[in-house]
Amino acid sequence: MSNQQDLIKRAEKIRLVIFDVDGVLTDGGLYRGDDGQETKRFHSRDGLGMSLLRDSGVDIAFITGRTSNVVEHRAAELKIQHVYQGKREKLPAFEALCEELGIRHDEVAYMGDDLIDLSVLVRVGLALTVSDAHPEVIKRAHWVSHYPGGKGAAREACEMILQYQGRWDAILAKYLGSD
Repeated sequence: MSNQQDLIKRAEKIRLVIFDVDGVLTDGGLYRGDDGQETKRFHSRDGLGMSLLRDSGVDIAFITGRTSNVVEHRAAELKIQHVYQGKREKLPAFEALCEELGIRHDEVAYMGDDLIDLSVLVRVGLALTVSDAHPEVIKRAHWVSHYPGGKGAAREACEMILQYQGRWDAILAKYLGSD
C-alpha cells in the first residue's frame, strides 16, 4: 500500500481530531503584556478549518500542557467543548476523552509538535504535525503540514481529512454558491 493510500485509509476513519495548542495552533511563542497577562496569536484560517471539520460531524478537542484563559476564549469562540489544559502528561486526558466519547484510538487524529505529545501521537490512527515540529515528532507522524505552527498547519490538516473523507467538494460548493 502506498503512503497516500495508507493516509487515506487512516483519514477515512477519523471521528475526533485533537490539537495541542502551543506550537500547533500558535507559533509557540510565550507573549506577556506589561501587566503580565499572557497573549497568544491564533491563525483565523485554522479556526475556520476546525469549524468546517466540526460542522461535518468530526469532534474537536484541545489537550495542552499549559493553562491559559486565552485558550478557553478561543475554544468558546470555536464551540469546542473538550478542552484539557495543564496536562503535561497528555495520555490520561486522551484516554479519558476516548472513553467519554466512545471512540477507538484508530478513530482519532492528533496534531502535536513536541516531545510531550509523543505519548498520544504514537497511539492514534492518524498522527499529524507541523513543519517546525521536533524531529522525533516528525519521524513518528503519518503526515507533516507544509506550514509551521500557528501559520495555517491546522487548517491544512482539517482540509486533508475532509478531502479524504469525501466531504471537501460539498463544502467548497457551498462557498462557491453552487450547493
